[in-house]
Amino acid sequence: MLQLMLIKLLATAGIVILVALSVGRMGPRLGGILAGTPVILGPGYFFMLREQPAGFVQDAVLSTLHALVATLLFTVCFVLTAARLSALHSLTLASLLWVPGALLFTQLPGGLLAALAAYLAVLLVAEGVNRWQRLGQPVVVASSGWLDLLLRGLLAGAVVSLATTLAARSGPELSGVILGFPVGILTIAWALHERYGAEVARMTVSMTQRGMLSLLAFCAVSYLGVGHLPGMLVFALSLAASMATSFLLFMFSLWRARRLYPRASA
Repeated sequence: MLQLMLIKLLATAGIVILVALSVGRMGPRLGGILAGTPVILGPGYFFMLREQPAGFVQDAVLSTLHALVATLLFTVCFVLTAARLSALHSLTLASLLWVPGALLFTQLPGGLLAALAAYLAVLLVAEGVNRWQRLGQPVVVASSGWLDLLLRGLLAGAVVSLATTLAARSGPELSGVILGFPVGILTIAWALHERYGAEVARMTVSMTQRGMLSLLAFCAVSYLGVGHLPGMLVFALSLAASMATSFLLFMFSLWRARRLYPRASA
């Protein structure tokens, strides 16, 4: 079991680091397509689809969707507190809010549609908070250092390894919730807050809220496809849906930038 966990940890860490490097080299808009892809959910459900029965995976996907709603609360908490508190304190508060939020949302009845509706409802609240805090400015894109990349990769790998290898013992609900923990947002927010200040970190975290719609697309396709299609086909379709959603978000942001800043876009 330890050997299997190590393989999953290293494989996921490598994917996360490669994506982070690509984002830094491609710039904010093109890099955003990669940044919005399921770099943690992807490896997690790749292993889970290969190792667990369809019913298990479907229950885990629904739990992940509920955890993503809690992740929105995580981002809102950080946006509200990071201007007054240190990175450690604001992220600790956000994590403490995420844990009961994820456990509470897993009790939400109604299946896939209820989970999607809950996310969209909380997203509207988050958008309102961002407007109230006047966080509509363009995000400052900063490159990560090697220590940041290594930490992010190892934490993501540990989450995927724990959630998938111990899935049979922990059950689908807990496995899905673990995969939904915002490891990437936490490490990015910490690094940006310490290196470039609270405002850059807050703006960047607020931008992840819409970007997470690609994760919703991944989970929705996985939930609907598992049990009806082969596991690897479900994974491929889920990944394609996520990439398509990220691309549409990118095109929308480009169109909006041209309207708001016509001279800079010309």
